[in-house]
Amino acid sequence: MNYKYRTLAVALLAATTMLPSARAEDWNKESTVTFTAPVQIPSQVLSPGTYVFKLADSQSDRHIVQIFTEDQSELIATVEAIPAYRLEPAGETLITFEERSTGTPEAVKRWFYPGDQTGVAFVYPDDQR
Repeated sequence: MNYKYRTLAVALLAATTMLPSARAEDWNKESTVTFTAPVQIPSQVLSPGTYVFKLADSQSDRHIVQIFTEDQSELIATVEAIPAYRLEPAGETLITFEERSTGTPEAVKRWFYPGDQTGVAFVYPDDQR
């Protein structure tokens, strides 16, 4: 009987070591994006530059987006979002914008990670529309 348990343990160990490993970028959807003009996110405007978007490390809520500086040394914003969907996955990071009135920056509307049909949509308060 001890032999059976040992065999089972070896089989389980072999099976788990053969599984493909998930990259951190796949879990948190880390994406580096560059804006050439100011863009609005809920509660603030981002200056032109490069930023890192990623999902917060949460098992229960996969719709909290953190936006960091390019080197990730500073957290710029934490934004609650809602699910967004596409019929076809994009081959690269996709950010869509919502037009705003003249003289105000476009607003980030949706963010999709490469290869995903599910992304996040940013929700703006009425006074930011």
